[in-house]
Amino acid sequence: MCSPVHVIVVGAGCRGQNYAQFASIHPKRMKVVAVADPRKFARTKMQQQHKIEDKNVFEDRIHKDPAVAFAKKGYHILLEKPMATTAEDCRAIVEACTQADVMLSVGHVLRYDPLIHKIKDLIDAGVVGDVIHIQHFEPVGFYHFAHSFVRGNWRNEAESSFALLAKSCHDIDLIHHWAGARRCVKVTSFGSVSHFRKENKPTGAGDRCIDCPVEGNCPYSACKIYVDRVKQGHTGWPVSVICPNSLPDVESVTEALRSGPYGRCVYECDNDVCSNQVVNMEFEGGLTAAFSMVAFTEKICQRKTTIYGSKGEMSYDGDEICVFEFLTQRSTKHTASSEALKHYGMSGHGGADYHLMNAFISANNDPSMIRSGPEETLISHLLVFEAERSRVEGRVVYCGDGAG
Repeated sequence: MCSPVHVIVVGAGCRGQNYAQFASIHPKRMKVVAVADPRKFARTKMQQQHKIEDKNVFEDRIHKDPAVAFAKKGYHILLEKPMATTAEDCRAIVEACTQADVMLSVGHVLRYDPLIHKIKDLIDAGVVGDVIHIQHFEPVGFYHFAHSFVRGNWRNEAESSFALLAKSCHDIDLIHHWAGARRCVKVTSFGSVSHFRKENKPTGAGDRCIDCPVEGNCPYSACKIYVDRVKQGHTGWPVSVICPNSLPDVESVTEALRSGPYGRCVYECDNDVCSNQVVNMEFEGGLTAAFSMVAFTEKICQRKTTIYGSKGEMSYDGDEICVFEFLTQRSTKHTASSEALKHYGMSGHGGADYHLMNAFISANNDPSMIRSGPEETLISHLLVFEAERSRVEGRVVYCGDGAG
C-alpha cells in the first residue's frame, strides 16, 4: 500500500481544520505533518489533533506568498477560495504553479457537491439542449451575514476583500463552469450596503448587545446568535469563531461579546461590503446569466438555480434537480445522497468538503480528479474582479478590455 500523502496546513481556521479532518478519517491516505497560523491556540489545537512535531509549527497569515513559495518548492497546493484579493496576485499564483508543474486545486467546493456536479453532467448530456439563460441565487442568511460580513473577518474590504469575491466567487465560478467553453464578453453589476448602517440603529440601542436595552427586539442580537446557541450545546460554527484563544462556553462567549468584535451592534460596525448584489453576464453565442446575492434570507447558502435551454428547463433548489422536457412535457427528478458522509464530520456543503479532499488526495495518482484547476479558476476569478469593477464604476465592462 502507498504511503499517506503528507500535507501542510497553512491557516488553521474553520476551513483548514475541516479539510485536515480527512486525515483522521483516512490516516492511510493523508497525514498532516505541519501547520502555520498566526494564532497560538489554533496552531496548538491542530498540532495536538494530528501529533505534529514542534519543529513543523509556524506562524503565517497571508495567501499569495506562501502559495508561490510552496509552488517553487514543488508542493501540490489546495488553495482556499478566493485565490487572492487582487487579479495580479491570482495571476502570480497560477504562473508559479504552471512554471513549477505542480497541481493547483482551488477550494471552489461547490463543484464537488454531488448534486451540483450532476447539473454539469446533465448540461453536457444535452438534456436541456442549448443553454440560453442561467438564473442563480445565493441566500446568505440573515445571521450568517451579520456574523461574517458585518461583525466578522470579511466585513471590511480594506481588511479582507469585497463581498462578491469573499462570498460569491463560488457562484460566478459555477455560472462560468455551466457556460462551458463560452467566454463572458460583458458584465454589469449593482449592489450596496443595505440596512446595516448607523442611521438604522434603533432608538435607545447600545453599542454592544450584551448590555443593550432593546436587544430583545433585534434579530441580529449577538446574544441570540452566540450565547443562546452555546447554552443549547452548540459549540461549532459560528460560536467557535468568536473564541480564538479558547474552547467556547457560556463564560468565554459572554466575555467575547463584552470585549471582542462579535459583540458590537450591527449598526455600529466598520462594515463596507455589499449586503445585496446582482451580476448580469453575456457570454459568447448570446447565453445570458443573472446572479443575485442577498443577505436577508431565512435559508443559509442554500443556492437556487434555473437553467433555461432550447429543449427544456432545469431547476435546482439545494435538495434535488428537476428537468422538464418540452417535447414530452414530462418532469424528471434527480437526487444525490451524502448520507454515508455524515459520520465523517465533513458533511459541510452537501458533503462537498469531503469530496474536495478526496479528489485532491486522489489527484496525486489521477490529476483529472481536480475539478477546479488553475486556468479555469483564474478566468472565473477575473470575471469576479470585472463584475465588481462594473459596480464601482457604474458601467458595462467589456471583459478583457485591459483593466483588472
